[in-house]
Amino acid sequence: MAGNSEGHEDGLQELDQHFSNLVAEVRDYAIFLLSPAGYVRSWNAGAAHIKGYAASEIIGRHFSTFYTPEAISTGWPDEELRRATAEGRFEDEGWRIRKDGTQFWANVVITPLYEDDRKLRGFLKITRDLTERKHAEEELRQSEERFRLLVDSVQDYAIFRLDTDGRVATWNAGAERIKGYAAAEIIGRHFSEFFSSEDLVAGKPAKELEIAQRDGRAEDEGWRVRKDGSLFWANVVVTALRNDDGVLVGYAKITRDMTDKRKADALELADRQKNEFLAMLAHELRNPLAPISNGLQLLKLPGIEQAVVREATEMMERQLYHLVRLVDDLLDVSRIVTGKMQYQKEPVELATIIRRAVEESQPLIDARGHELMLSLPAKSIIVDGDVHRLSQVFSNLLLNAAKYTDQPNQIWLHVERDDAEAVIRVRDAGIGITPELLPNIFNLFVQADHSLDHARGGLGIGLSIVKRIVEMHRGTVGAFSAGSGQGSEFVVRLPVSHALAATAETTPHAHHAKGPRRRILVVDDNADAALTVGTLLRAWGHDVRTVFNGPAALEEAHSFHPEIVLLDIGMPGMSGYDVARELRAHLIDPGTIIIALTGYGRESDRERSFEAGFDYHLTKPPDPSTLESLLALPTGAGRRGQDNLRLASE
Repeated sequence: MAGNSEGHEDGLQELDQHFSNLVAEVRDYAIFLLSPAGYVRSWNAGAAHIKGYAASEIIGRHFSTFYTPEAISTGWPDEELRRATAEGRFEDEGWRIRKDGTQFWANVVITPLYEDDRKLRGFLKITRDLTERKHAEEELRQSEERFRLLVDSVQDYAIFRLDTDGRVATWNAGAERIKGYAAAEIIGRHFSEFFSSEDLVAGKPAKELEIAQRDGRAEDEGWRVRKDGSLFWANVVVTALRNDDGVLVGYAKITRDMTDKRKADALELADRQKNEFLAMLAHELRNPLAPISNGLQLLKLPGIEQAVVREATEMMERQLYHLVRLVDDLLDVSRIVTGKMQYQKEPVELATIIRRAVEESQPLIDARGHELMLSLPAKSIIVDGDVHRLSQVFSNLLLNAAKYTDQPNQIWLHVERDDAEAVIRVRDAGIGITPELLPNIFNLFVQADHSLDHARGGLGIGLSIVKRIVEMHRGTVGAFSAGSGQGSEFVVRLPVSHALAATAETTPHAHHAKGPRRRILVVDDNADAALTVGTLLRAWGHDVRTVFNGPAALEEAHSFHPEIVLLDIGMPGMSGYDVARELRAHLIDPGTIIIALTGYGRESDRERSFEAGFDYHLTKPPDPSTLESLLALPTGAGRRGQDNLRLASE
């Protein structure tokens, strides 16, 4: 029996030696054997490298040598062996001690070893030094903790995390301040709590997460709801969060309260629109007043020919009609704003309305060289409405088409019936509407062209009036354009009436006239203004040439050598500022007097005209005595001094 035991022991030693030879040179892992009681029986190069002991120093000593005093006091080393025996394997991570007393973070795996008869012969212990990883994890944890503390303390931004289903997982101080919820009230609830009922019906929360998941990021601005039900204007950024394998683990959501900025931007926009509108209004009112004033001066002249009287009175009638339209539009805006716009409803033939609108807009269409292509159905269409108001709608649309089509072209007005609706389309091949402007084209004071060239006229209120009138008649109006330079189409839909139409008379208005001791060049794209002031100046005894645009002014100045130039500023293509600079640079004598005769009368306009080379700045209509005084000045008088600017302002 003793012989068998000795032979068996010899076998174990031989097996231990064989195992030791296999793992002896492994340096990345401490691999060694323990006896059943936990004493070290073998030692490899990795163990010496990691733990610092030579084999002769450690073999025969208990493996608790590697444990901290705290672990030893709790009996943890023996507990590891017990669990390994009971469970067949034990794994742990924790601090261990090297020979020099330093600590390292170890991953430990202990496996029990048995003989054939299931008798425990010892343990295999494999230890990895994970100190660097542990330090990296700790640094990451501390960094994340610092970041969390930073985020939690932010007051100006709501910063929080959502789980993959959109439920709130974290909540910072900014979120509580902006949205009104304490963390305990909102964590675990779906973030759709912050959306309005309209956005919920439209499925906006789900779309937000869908975009973030698809594109990595979703940004939006809109109204959001606080805990107390009040609304605030929010800028929201949602970012999808993914792990190293690309799997979605949630969303980060940052919200800014932009309500105050939105209000400030709205006030700034309103103030800018007001100033632009007032400047445009002054320009639009002065334009017709100028030829009327010139016409009145003509009528005061003794011995004036009857033909001139007739032309002047016809011109003044046209300009007066234009003023009436402006005033009517302004009054209509006031009625729209106060909700007091009224109309008389009666059955009327749509063709009657269209003919009246055509008669009102035809003079401008002809003056611009356009051709109106009118298409009316053979069968009469009756609508319930106000003849004057509805003709105003289509007149405005036709005038817009004429004004915003630069070159002579066709304008189409097509009427058809579509079931219970009358459909009226007004189409042009003009400057078109940009995609940015198209959604706002029916807003007050919006115009498709904001350049200095305001020769198109208008206050930017016509389409707002159109929309209001159409809606009063239970109809709709839409604007369509492929973009800048692609033309525009406006489509009006009105409900059809089955009543008999009442009769409606139209009132046509006339259009077009001609206009004038020194050589004077008159430059104005407003033909009535240019011709009437030219006629007036000729009647005063001057040699006058009249042109209607910048290039023609430069060409005429080259051959005519004017002593005085009366020059409009707001002209299409080449502005009066550009013309004045060219004249000063190349084409006129230094003593030539250039006078701005314009509808622009702000102080900034006067300063800009002075910088461009003008000597004087007169607003339309000019005071005749002031104009005569300037014309009587000797050539080269003054030259844009402060006294000149003061005189021009009086």
